[in-house]
Amino acid sequence: MAASSLSLSWASTTISNKLNVPHLNEALQPTSLPTTNTLKCMRGATIIEESHHNRRALLLGFGALTATLFPSTSVLAQEKPKNYEAFVDLEDGYSYYYPADWREFEFLAHDSAFKDRYMQLHNVRVRFIPTDKKDIHDLGSMEQVITDLVTKVYSSPNQEATIMNMEERSEDGKNYCTVEFRLESRNFAVDSFATIAIANGRYYTMIVVANDRRWKKYRNQLKVIADSFKVMDI
Repeated sequence: MAASSLSLSWASTTISNKLNVPHLNEALQPTSLPTTNTLKCMRGATIIEESHHNRRALLLGFGALTATLFPSTSVLAQEKPKNYEAFVDLEDGYSYYYPADWREFEFLAHDSAFKDRYMQLHNVRVRFIPTDKKDIHDLGSMEQVITDLVTKVYSSPNQEATIMNMEERSEDGKNYCTVEFRLESRNFAVDSFATIAIANGRYYTMIVVANDRRWKKYRNQLKVIADSFKVMDI
């Protein structure tokens, strides 16, 4: 894919069904939802698809579990933000918060995804691919890594990409980088946060997307999702 033109304005930051906890699985059942595809996916990954009921996560209120039940899961040890729910995938080693009124859906080649019930372009998606790297800094300079991610993975040849902000953070010995960017074509624009991390021999990417016209109103809500993304050892 040809890289899009890029204008830089850098600024110097549900528990999974795979867990198979009997009393939780009896109380909660996964919801089957249609597949949607609105943005290009990362290239070069081989994804092994499993059945919906084996792969998809259960929607679970944070209050149903305690940190003592899953002491290794840092998201469960924190106070859940108001009006958000926790998604925790202990088998694949990641977690994040999503708005409580969003619903799960399937997105091609992604491991988990949730979207707004009414504004369906507003969504969060997570995927991962194998890597021999141990940390995101092993990929190279973060400026170049993020530029390549935005222009060669998330944007199409007919879109102009603008990187507005990039932030790095470190938690529990894991490093993360989150980028805020806009993709514009002739008649349409979307804004996004993307967060990357490496753990367990996997390169994880989360993207949170919204229509450009609504970005200013919902940006802070979506930033909570991007900042909540964490990986854990499995």
